[in-house]
Amino acid sequence: MTKKINKKFLFALLIFISFILFSAFIIEYQLGHQPCKLCLYERIPYFLSVLLIIKIFFIRIYEKETLLILSLVFIFSACLAFYHFGIEQGFFNESLACTIEDLSKTLSKEELLQQLKQKNISCKNVSFRMLGLSLAAINTIFSLILSVIFMRMFMNYGKN
Repeated sequence: MTKKINKKFLFALLIFISFILFSAFIIEYQLGHQPCKLCLYERIPYFLSVLLIIKIFFIRIYEKETLLILSLVFIFSACLAFYHFGIEQGFFNESLACTIEDLSKTLSKEELLQQLKQKNISCKNVSFRMLGLSLAAINTIFSLILSVIFMRMFMNYGKN
């Protein structure tokens, strides 16, 4: 691939990734399906990738390294989405990250028990499906595909 082809393809990927994020917000705010904590965490790699792709367009240094970082971001995204999918399917137990409000502050025993009693959205429950698949399953597939695409772009960077 030449750099010119990469830029056009990269722009198409930016549009696709932005569409994924936009769809997540539509599902949440227009259709009323509240995301669990893992669903919210799964958005972070997409936001990061949008910033990294925009960086490639405007700051032209370290383009090849940025493509490698994008590939690693989506490998991480695929792992996180597969973990979420595994929780939905019962392969993995639901972690405390799914049930506790804020893990960053120190909680007393009473505060921890109070948070566990609150009704939180479970990472096990699938509230929205597309084509019979949960969004975690779809995200796993998309993240794997995007990681391969960015890895190929990294490997083919600068070649004609």
